[in-house]
Amino acid sequence: MPKLYGGEITTRKPDWLKIHLHKSEAFAETDRIVRQHSLHTICSSGRCPNKAECWSRHTATFMILGDICTRKCRFCATRTGRPLPPDGSEPQHVAQSARLMGLRHIVVTSVARDDIPDRGADHWAKTVAAVRAENPDATIELLISDFDADPALLDVVAASKPDIIGHNIETVERLTPLVRSRATYATSLRALHHLAQRGVVVKSGLMVGLGESDDEVMTTLEDLHKAGVRIVTIGQYLQPTAAHYPVAEYVTPEQFERYRQSALEIGFDFCASAPLVRSSYLADQALQSIRR
Repeated sequence: MPKLYGGEITTRKPDWLKIHLHKSEAFAETDRIVRQHSLHTICSSGRCPNKAECWSRHTATFMILGDICTRKCRFCATRTGRPLPPDGSEPQHVAQSARLMGLRHIVVTSVARDDIPDRGADHWAKTVAAVRAENPDATIELLISDFDADPALLDVVAASKPDIIGHNIETVERLTPLVRSRATYATSLRALHHLAQRGVVVKSGLMVGLGESDDEVMTTLEDLHKAGVRIVTIGQYLQPTAAHYPVAEYVTPEQFERYRQSALEIGFDFCASAPLVRSSYLADQALQSIRR
């Protein structure tokens, strides 16, 4: 049963997790473009609480390689099962849609595709190339699966030269086997370290409120920094359905700010830490901060 800091037991979400909808004309336009081009977005499949705000700002995180994941993580709302073959026209659809939306910072993620020999690496590279060709002045951020930390596959993605590559550690080491499917804490760190060694600006994120301790969060941040991660995000875990992993506690905004300050003290270039922060929320600000 979720509880607030201070010992008060409650099943109700606290006030700081209330979401204000922003379904403006811009939201409708973004929704039209996504539907017209048969695109998948993590905004919808992941039930992101910031969807209305981001779509109203003409921003969206595109999800490639379909909307069915080969993994079944207990925190994630994305469908799992046997995916369809990759759509060869998808890279161009994503690129054209980003141009129609007028995006200056384009975020692309995907489901895990363990059913494909290269885990979708070539499709990733083709997507970056198409997006770059259609949007030469935009910056590109990827949020990838771990590719089982296969150096050759990670190199294919890195060689496409996105501005940022992110891969989420998701939670602390102790809780990883309880909430993640196939992915391990060590595999994620190896993948992140390999990308950092290739000179890529590397990003990662974790959820809190799953039952981790403050010390475990600090250890995770230190491990990420040692792996070469430069940007980190920290947000509240919200249970998508009753069948998913339960929320252990709702972390206060004050605690999130303490995490942010600690991350900066550890040495990260940028940290976004707040209850509704997600991997791609206001993602362009992190890159702008690094480039100053």
